[in-house]
Amino acid sequence: MTDTDSARPAEGEARGPRPSRLRSLMRFIPLTAPVLLWAVPCWVLLHAGQHWPPAVTLVGTALFFLGLVGMPLAMVRGHGRRQQDWAAIIGDTLLGAGWVLFTWSVLLGVLLRAALAVTGVGDGQDRSRIVAWAVLGVTAVLLTWGYAEARRVPRVRRIDVQLPRLGAGLDGLRVALVTDTHYGPLDRARWSERVCETVNTLEADLVCHAGDIADGTAQRRRAQAVPLGTVRATHARVYVTGNHEYYSEAQGWVDLMAELGWEPLRNRHLLLERGGDTLVVAGVDDVTAESSGLAGHRAHLAGALDGADPGLPVLLLAHQPTFVDRAAAAGIDLQLSGHTHGGQIWPFHHLVRLDQPALAGLSHHGTRTLLYTSRGTGFWGPPFRVFAPSEITLLVLRSPRTATRP
Repeated sequence: MTDTDSARPAEGEARGPRPSRLRSLMRFIPLTAPVLLWAVPCWVLLHAGQHWPPAVTLVGTALFFLGLVGMPLAMVRGHGRRQQDWAAIIGDTLLGAGWVLFTWSVLLGVLLRAALAVTGVGDGQDRSRIVAWAVLGVTAVLLTWGYAEARRVPRVRRIDVQLPRLGAGLDGLRVALVTDTHYGPLDRARWSERVCETVNTLEADLVCHAGDIADGTAQRRRAQAVPLGTVRATHARVYVTGNHEYYSEAQGWVDLMAELGWEPLRNRHLLLERGGDTLVVAGVDDVTAESSGLAGHRAHLAGALDGADPGLPVLLLAHQPTFVDRAAAAGIDLQLSGHTHGGQIWPFHHLVRLDQPALAGLSHHGTRTLLYTSRGTGFWGPPFRVFAPSEITLLVLRSPRTATRP
């Protein structure tokens, strides 16, 4: 394995991410989302013709009001300046539960009510109560299942990826990808150990962490991250920053990963050699790095490739799939990303697609570039995953030249 550092920036390279529709929309969400999140289910469950006893209506309405007030307050105390883990857990859990309750209040409040009316089931009160119980039942099932999905060790997803420029000596190269571990307020040190044990069973040549290690500083989440030092790879373990590192003293995470034996690919590359053939393994800082104010941190693809033979195939680590436009323009062979969580809690994936070119899996971009987007290994915030399972990915790189090799 040969290490090649980045050099001076190339003139005219794009700087920073382009404004997105999702980021524009996000400006208004903090003002309206909490009200809608709690008011819509409150109406569907309590005030849409059910005619519950007054005590039920009063207590239920009070609980929804507490959710409306308590969720933002808990999230501010948990994720703001105070960084109180207990408050973050409460706020994040209320956010996830509220999102699922809101989603199914809307869906069942419209579709199920219409179906009951068309089939002539019951009167107005009966139909309203059936909808209310259905919403509560579906929400309870999905939250229970979603919590178990979020807390389990991810299943391994194996995929063969053919790279036309990959030399025959590199055919069968095993690349393990973990990303978005998001060590945070819920202590997941044991989970982290089990994830690393699973990665080690893959006997990978190259292990990659594509960013968003944690929510919190390296000092604060160190105990959860330390098991990453036990990960084994035949050739190298490489890491790039995600956007969440830049909320939590990113340089501290770069230093800790280096201490644990990982190679932080901060706008630089390594050469992986096997069987007489070579693969360029490059990495860039997250696209939000430049706006973080940290000196020397920015996504700089030209620097990452500086000195690399342009005739060699390139595997690029970039946290966000949106970077693939630049990767395709530079003729990158394969980009590995995370960030999307596969939407994490359905149907949030529709909002993710406003911001990112891919949600999960393998996709083609430009004339040469392949992008693999992981659904992530952990979870952010709400401890739920609904119709968006986590993953540890094993990519087996294939060369088209093996068939003709003597």
